[in-house]
Amino acid sequence: MSIDVADAQPKKVVELFTSQGCSSCPPADKLAERLVEEDNDVLTVLMPVDYWDYLGWKDTLASPVHSQRQRAYATRRGDRSVYTPQMVINGEEHVVGSRERDVRAALERADPFTAEVDLTISDMVVQADLDGQLPAGAKMATVYFLRIEDEATIDIGRGENAGRTIRYVNIVRNLQPIGVWEGGAETFRMPKSKLMLKGDARCAIIVQIEDRDGPGKIIGAAVMNLRDGA
Repeated sequence: MSIDVADAQPKKVVELFTSQGCSSCPPADKLAERLVEEDNDVLTVLMPVDYWDYLGWKDTLASPVHSQRQRAYATRRGDRSVYTPQMVINGEEHVVGSRERDVRAALERADPFTAEVDLTISDMVVQADLDGQLPAGAKMATVYFLRIEDEATIDIGRGENAGRTIRYVNIVRNLQPIGVWEGGAETFRMPKSKLMLKGDARCAIIVQIEDRDGPGKIIGAAVMNLRDGA
């Protein structure tokens, strides 16, 4: 039985909420690409949203799940700030995704993770081993599994970006909860077949505080590159 082990345990997570129909988004998409290329202990992922589709171009990568997640963040923060391009750092602070100085400052301010995550994938099973502790006051965290597409180059036919060809990297194609963590050493397993990994370039685990108010602080992460055939 072959076993693949996580390539990295990022120390910070950046989610970019972006849209092919948003003329302000391409600079943020390029910044996300730079963050990915820097490989600086930051997991940067794109969460394309669908709420600008009515402007004349249906985003080919968007998911209503991403739009829902962005709104849930805003509801929890209590600021109603839902816009593109928006980067959310470690599930908490949000900044305009094209303002590089603000993004890097927010990354500097982000709290260190309190959960250690080991991700392994065998022929049959995806396994996440967690250890550590929840932040003070937190009762539980959701363990999410992310399927991530390496890149996509899209020719935009209509809308605000009509005529442009835009490259997107680290696109989240599925965000699936696989368990609830309450601190300490615990193992979470899912059948590999259920997670439909074939064809994806990489996958990740994120551990995120969550309660009735919605998703909050991200406290742990691990990433695995699948391009070698996991």
